[in-house]
Amino acid sequence: MRHIFLSIIMIAIFSNFSQAQLNDYKYIIVPKRFEGFKSENQHLTSTLVKHLFSKKGFNAVYDDALPPDLFANRCLGLMVHLKDDSSMFTTKTILALTNCEEKEVFATLEGKSKQKEYKDAYQEAITEAFQSFNTLYYSYSGKSETKEPITVSFKNDVKTLKENSEIEKPNSNRPMETVVQQEATQERQTYRSSEPVDSDYKKGGEVSGKVPPQETTTEAQSIKAMEPVPSDIKKVDHSEDQATSNASLIKVLYAQEIPNGYQLVDNTPKILLKIFKTSVPDVYTAENEQGNGVVYKKDGTWFFEHYVADKLEVEELHIKF
Repeated sequence: MRHIFLSIIMIAIFSNFSQAQLNDYKYIIVPKRFEGFKSENQHLTSTLVKHLFSKKGFNAVYDDALPPDLFANRCLGLMVHLKDDSSMFTTKTILALTNCEEKEVFATLEGKSKQKEYKDAYQEAITEAFQSFNTLYYSYSGKSETKEPITVSFKNDVKTLKENSEIEKPNSNRPMETVVQQEATQERQTYRSSEPVDSDYKKGGEVSGKVPPQETTTEAQSIKAMEPVPSDIKKVDHSEDQATSNASLIKVLYAQEIPNGYQLVDNTPKILLKIFKTSVPDVYTAENEQGNGVVYKKDGTWFFEHYVADKLEVEELHIKF
């Protein structure tokens, strides 16, 4: 008798604890296709699970039709998982609920069925497993909508300058050095010289091609005349400089992993975008303060495509994963 009494108390305590946890979540997310099944709503499993949760008072939604607040914050909902441990003659199922951190919040007792038809067997087993919710009385508390401050670390990305570093001051007594802008890659070697060049300007009264008698050759001009001219100096393609300049304006965004995707932050740090995984590689659904869009990779470059005032905008992104 004593053991029965303790068992009843433990069940009551566990039920109250589980109910308190479930009350923290606003939505129940039901997959259109459970893991292990070949097609959507196979054996009518998804429609049955959504119906049972809705009947019990939960706000159940399909995973491809999320409301805006849940789309923006996946932590508002719990994902349903159908654990299938069926044998040849017995269908066995357990319903488990996990949060946005993929931690299991609640799991039902195992439901069983010996029906021969798959549809009837899964209907019976899932319904039996769902009886674990009969002792719970769900009422959303609003706790999951509380936002916590986000801490971003750039420990490995920020470089500091040495303290008390000395900057070399220009020496007016030293000869003028050639100033050269250089771009060195395997594909090309280009230079742009910024050194002063001789002017063709002639003073009034001077005859072209003749040097006024009062002018003399200075030491600096003699040195300049003796300097060899590099034979591999090439003209700079200004269109390429412009493209490089435009590329340097693109901010580097750092990808930080969140449930089902990443949040992209700058070095402030400020969250500029949240992207969520899809079934297509290198394609993410995206959202920010202005609305939703798509982030995808094309020819090695990331792009953010979204609508602004009914006009399609495409932005190039530089993402560091």
